[in-house]
Amino acid sequence: MSGPQGAEPLKLTVLVTGGSGASGVAVARALRDAGHRVVTAGSDQARIEAAARQAGDGVTPLVCDLARLDDVRQLRNEASAVAGPVDGVIHLVGGWRGAKGIPDQSDEDWDFLHQAAVTTLRNVSRVFFDDIAASRHGRFAMVSSTALDKPGAAVASYVAAKAAAEAWTMAMADGFRKAATADGGGQAAAVVLVVKALVDDGLRRSHPERSFPGATDVKDLATAVVGLFSSPADDVNGTRLRLAP
Repeated sequence: MSGPQGAEPLKLTVLVTGGSGASGVAVARALRDAGHRVVTAGSDQARIEAAARQAGDGVTPLVCDLARLDDVRQLRNEASAVAGPVDGVIHLVGGWRGAKGIPDQSDEDWDFLHQAAVTTLRNVSRVFFDDIAASRHGRFAMVSSTALDKPGAAVASYVAAKAAAEAWTMAMADGFRKAATADGGGQAAAVVLVVKALVDDGLRRSHPERSFPGATDVKDLATAVVGLFSSPADDVNGTRLRLAP
């Protein structure tokens, strides 16, 4: 990936939150291969370190409970110390809980989904917003679901939490617009990446009987993420980029 002809390739600092899973590994690897400085964050030290090794040399793993605002502030300090101010955050934290219908949507499931989908995103965005807005190529992206297109009773809590996360991200996009207007920049963008489900080679090996119709491969997600940093901010800010086939 490069800038205008003759310009040096972009070399940005990108934080991948929820970096322990297959999507985190794929995204971190693609960003590293594109020449960026990559920091991954996860709540379990052994898992995030193992994921960083999978992603490749140069990916720095950090441990953080993203549901705790003070911990996210410390993450910012640690990430900046090892890789410089953060230009982009790719937020891959999530979770899934379902039920039979509306009456059995439990408080336990709601609390879990709200914390995973909303609280972590709010904390990360509040702490890193100014850094992203100040970057010449600042980007924030989250992953959402096609289930929001037609919410079902069985996934009411899940889609409600995802909808809240999307609304927050669109509000961030407005914040970036206003920040750009104030300083004449126009460089930062917030984007929602929409998938039906994510699939990777390990999942396919574990379930050879399944075809995973409509699922997006984590490698395709990673390609889309890398592309965000070379796309004009005005073209992607406040958009829902659908990656589902």
